[in-house]
Amino acid sequence: MLFEWPNGWSRDILDGGTFGPELTAQLKAKLKGVAGLQLIRKPGKEGRVINGQHRCYVVWTEQGVYKEYLLDGPADILGLDLGAPLGDVAKHPLVLICTHGRRDVCCAVKGRPLAAELAAELPDVVWETSHTKGHRFAPSILLMPWGYSFGRLNIEAARELVRAAQRGEYFYPGNRGCGLYGPRGQVAELAVARGLIEAGERVRFGQLRADDAHVRHADGREWRVELQEKEVSGVVSSCGDEPKTSKAWHAVGVHAGNVSGA
Repeated sequence: MLFEWPNGWSRDILDGGTFGPELTAQLKAKLKGVAGLQLIRKPGKEGRVINGQHRCYVVWTEQGVYKEYLLDGPADILGLDLGAPLGDVAKHPLVLICTHGRRDVCCAVKGRPLAAELAAELPDVVWETSHTKGHRFAPSILLMPWGYSFGRLNIEAARELVRAAQRGEYFYPGNRGCGLYGPRGQVAELAVARGLIEAGERVRFGQLRADDAHVRHADGREWRVELQEKEVSGVVSSCGDEPKTSKAWHAVGVHAGNVSGA
């Protein structure tokens, strides 16, 4: 769920500092196990003022659809139906750029200029958003309605991302994977997508589905991806932190064929 909120965002938007303890508790109960919440606003001074109602998008990432609402305030979220997908095919993608400085200063420093420049060109598509995870990849971007995360894109690459998304075409550069999957599934899906794109095939968002290391295309093709967990040095978890060693999954082989039940 994406809710337009121009006022201050506390470090954790559901810690009670943004909406107050009582409403926060109600929102947590409403969203628990059903949806995550991202706060959004337009870049610049205009984004700090709302004349009228708040935009709210309920997004079903697996289906690639969203429904747009106009709400009087955050309490109206409690009355929304979050069950089966009610949306239509998205009129346009939503590009959310993290600018949540209270969570990580790098998001504000790197995200705000990118959001402002892109929004000047595509005001209906681009929003600032609260914490998206992966702030070490700032500027961090969420692409809706498909739920993909992107990181470290410059302005030209971000423009290319938006252009591809408007056509529904899969964008590989800076792609950190789809939030529907765990780390292994994300790496597996990205490996298959990269192979198809490098072979000259046009891939669209929503065509690939990952189940751990197994990836299926909407046309019936299947792949098994070999994955290895490797140590990665120089990982900076947050702005100003010391580099450390971590682990990450890597694709070391992609095997085409019927892998059902494998």
